[in-house]
Amino acid sequence: MDLLILEKNYTIMQEASFSGLIKAICYIVAFYYIFKFLARIFLPVLVKKAVEKAGENFQRQQQYSQDNSWQKTQRNNDEIIINTANAKNPRETKKVGDYVDYEEID
Repeated sequence: MDLLILEKNYTIMQEASFSGLIKAICYIVAFYYIFKFLARIFLPVLVKKAVEKAGENFQRQQQYSQDNSWQKTQRNNDEIIINTANAKNPRETKKVGDYVDYEEID
């Protein structure tokens, strides 16, 4: 059986001081203004890149869907089907139950 020898670690308790509080507040304010400054510089660039990427994805999807629809119409040159069933029949609402009007009795 091995014995494990541990050294005693003493922790020193530090008391809060007014100067420490002021330093912490100064660090928080400085971090806030630095973050705000950097966000004004880099955030528009990041948003612009994200919008361009989304536009490229949209164009790629549109091109893909147009290519697929073009291939389908080339296969069926003799037959064109237009589905107008939804245009003639308006969507019916689902009836859940009857409306019951309640009267208060004194």
